[in-house]
Amino acid sequence: HSPMYFFLRHLSFLDLCLISATVPKSILNSITFTDSISFLGCVLQLFLVVPKAGSEIGILTAMSYDHCVAIRHPLHYEAVMSKEACVQFMALSCLNGGALGILYSAGTFSLNFCGFNKIHQFFCDVPALLKLTCSEKYAIIDCSVAIGVCYAFSCLACIVISYGYIFSTVLKIPSRENQSKVFSTCLPNVVSAFLLTGSVAYLKPGSDEHSLLDLLMSVFYSMVPPTLNPLIYSLRN
Repeated sequence: HSPMYFFLRHLSFLDLCLISATVPKSILNSITFTDSISFLGCVLQLFLVVPKAGSEIGILTAMSYDHCVAIRHPLHYEAVMSKEACVQFMALSCLNGGALGILYSAGTFSLNFCGFNKIHQFFCDVPALLKLTCSEKYAIIDCSVAIGVCYAFSCLACIVISYGYIFSTVLKIPSRENQSKVFSTCLPNVVSAFLLTGSVAYLKPGSDEHSLLDLLMSVFYSMVPPTLNPLIYSLRN
């Protein structure tokens, strides 16, 4: 019932939802030798992926703050990371993720789609969908991307600052064994890769050409973190 396990429970649930929004459909298409998805299914897939990813970033940020308080201020830990505070962190993460999901979904599917309807992705991703639109201007998407990237890098900055404080405290511990113990439990290596690859997918200049790199980046930030998080946070813990 500690805050760490409170966040881990919700992180594992979000990982399950995130990977369930894309992989089952891809597997089904492979088994049935089809490569189609309905328009409504595409809308639903995008709406499920973006909020889950946004909420997961928020939870990872809260977990870094939790580690920071536990190591730097252990005597005040229970007062700072109370049940109410954990619920507020969780609610804020879900609220931010939901807002991003609504922005991206409404902005993307308010555009005009015509002619070519083949998506060069294994799921309905915003950059791939933008290549199919006839609209020349999509201010809502630009605004959504700007908000999403600012949110992601704000979370990344908070994570970096938290772990900077953690490492500065840990280096003062005289025992090498205790230092390595703290380092090994406070290094979620997947976080920066998850944020950066996702951001690059939306930040890089648009192109009509379809590259293997676009597909690999989408696979990496949508499938690798949910797969590695149980190993990093649970088994190691």
